[in-house]
Amino acid sequence: MKTKKYLGRIRFLMMVFFAAFFTLVSCDDPEQIEPKNDLAVNLTTASMVVGKELTLKPLFQQASTKYSWSVSDSTVIEIESVGKDYSAVIKAVGEGTATAIIESMDGSEMASSTITTTMIRETEVSVPASITAYTQSTVTITPDFNLVDMPTQNYTWTANPDEVVSLEVDPETYAVTIQGLQVGTTNLTITSEDGQISGTTSVTVEDENDGVLKVLAIGNSFSEDAIEYYLYGLAKAAGKDIVIGNLYIGGAELALHVENANNNAAVYSYRKINKSGTKTTTENVSIATAVADENWDYISFQQVSQNSGLYDTFTETLPALYDYVSQQNDNEYTRYLLHQTWAYAQNSTHSGFVNYDNDQMKMYEAIVSAYNQAEALIPTYEIVPSGTAIQNARTSYLGDNFNRDGYHLNEIGRYTAASTWFEILFGESVVGNSYVPDGFVDVDAEIAQNAAHEAVQNPDEITELTDYQSAGGSGVIEKDVYIDFATSSNSTGWNGMTSFLEDATIPNLKYQDNEFTGIEMMITSRFNGQNTNGETETNTDFNMPAEVSGNSFYGNSKGVWAGILVEKGVIKLSGFTNDSSYEFCFFGSRTATDNRETKYTVIGATTGSASLNAASNTDEIACVQGIKADANGEIMIEVTSGDNNDNGNGFFYINAMRISPEE
Repeated sequence: MKTKKYLGRIRFLMMVFFAAFFTLVSCDDPEQIEPKNDLAVNLTTASMVVGKELTLKPLFQQASTKYSWSVSDSTVIEIESVGKDYSAVIKAVGEGTATAIIESMDGSEMASSTITTTMIRETEVSVPASITAYTQSTVTITPDFNLVDMPTQNYTWTANPDEVVSLEVDPETYAVTIQGLQVGTTNLTITSEDGQISGTTSVTVEDENDGVLKVLAIGNSFSEDAIEYYLYGLAKAAGKDIVIGNLYIGGAELALHVENANNNAAVYSYRKINKSGTKTTTENVSIATAVADENWDYISFQQVSQNSGLYDTFTETLPALYDYVSQQNDNEYTRYLLHQTWAYAQNSTHSGFVNYDNDQMKMYEAIVSAYNQAEALIPTYEIVPSGTAIQNARTSYLGDNFNRDGYHLNEIGRYTAASTWFEILFGESVVGNSYVPDGFVDVDAEIAQNAAHEAVQNPDEITELTDYQSAGGSGVIEKDVYIDFATSSNSTGWNGMTSFLEDATIPNLKYQDNEFTGIEMMITSRFNGQNTNGETETNTDFNMPAEVSGNSFYGNSKGVWAGILVEKGVIKLSGFTNDSSYEFCFFGSRTATDNRETKYTVIGATTGSASLNAASNTDEIACVQGIKADANGEIMIEVTSGDNNDNGNGFFYINAMRISPEE
């Protein structure tokens, strides 16, 4: 019995010894520790697009130690940053599959996420169908790759034949700068390294050119709107030299141009902007004289607006006009353009709107169709899609507010059309052009540039500007707001109501610092028209420039004028979000000797009226205090003749107004 007890003790001690021995060995070799399952990651698998980031969050039973992150393949994913809670921002840097691993510093806990990354690759490249280069200057083409901001493959430019031009290529964007070496034509092709993606442009090199682009429009007030105001500024900002000519007769249709050509009639107003930006106007000029005046790179034709959607009006007149001009033109390299006009505003009262059942969309579609058919009547280089650009811009928060009288363009409309011309003439995007005229809001200039760019890219369809649906604002006026009433209005710090017709709108009133209020202003009952005979030197706390005080919208409450009787003009302000009180002040002026008292009535939850005599007024304003918006967030303003107005027609005026918050 004693022997068995002794042997049992020996066996027990040996077991304890071996257990202690293996424990010591295990502690000396950390690789032998089995990680516990106390750690996990919120995503065990994930998919990412190269260039994007993903946050992985560790899940602890208890965070009792320190942790570190690593990746199995740093060519696929990288650790961008690690937060205090050990959340890791993972960035996909290459295509493939890799593992992101979190592990405790002592190796006792570990978890991972397997991440698969994919690369979005371009499938197409777009370049202009054709361009003109010169032996004494350069021109640049920037290819447009779909789906990506930067190309994912390597590309090569080649010229065939290659002796006509020299090429300098940007290694990142693959923009190619072309220098003409000799007169001739070559096909310039960009091709991906795998040969699956390519684009070709035809390059014509002209000689004896001083690097100044010269364009002549044979048109009317629509070509005036499009090229006489802002095209030069856009070109200058882009480092381009340009000469702009416009053969102008108001309301001229193609048939009239043909008649004038056949008679060599010196009946045009020839407006010309030279390389330095100086504008001159020469009266009584013929088509032949203007064509011979410069070595024109481009000459454009257009139909009168009311006929622009009627293809039958092009069929005989456009070829006849082209034949005459090309015979007079000594420059065999001139490119001929068709200037696509725009559809009228939906509230237009133009008599020609009936050709399209007074329907803006019907007019737009007819114009696109007619110009596309007319393109084949002459050797057309390009259609300038100004009409599509304006229609694109109308999809923004600005809405149908690009016309000053229902058909001619206002300032932002003119800038939109000029931006379209810029892209067609220079073959490069206008988006980001630094030229923003004084008085413009930056976001509105962006809308115009993007509307033009999309029109050039997709000339036959409307592109909705989804990024420009709102300009913001609180619906509470916290600082002074100034409004100017004139069809051509672009004064710095002023909101321009540029149409006197019903439904004309300023979609979002702005402060003088160009921040938005969130308040919309609309004419709900039209004025008769615009008067331009207000006093230009004034002394009020409005501090009006001459172009503000000198212009007004007017009505006539007692007698018919210009075929209509306008008893009162009505303006609606909407979008107010609280019951703040406001002061409304008005200025009216028209050089006159009789009494032209004008009464301004402001109607909201509270109502008030004030009057002033607008006849030769230079220093009087009329103010109404204590006005609050009604339950719908609206305030109405009625403008009509006052009790002391003794003018036979009862003329009344509004040149400017101010809205101020009250304490």
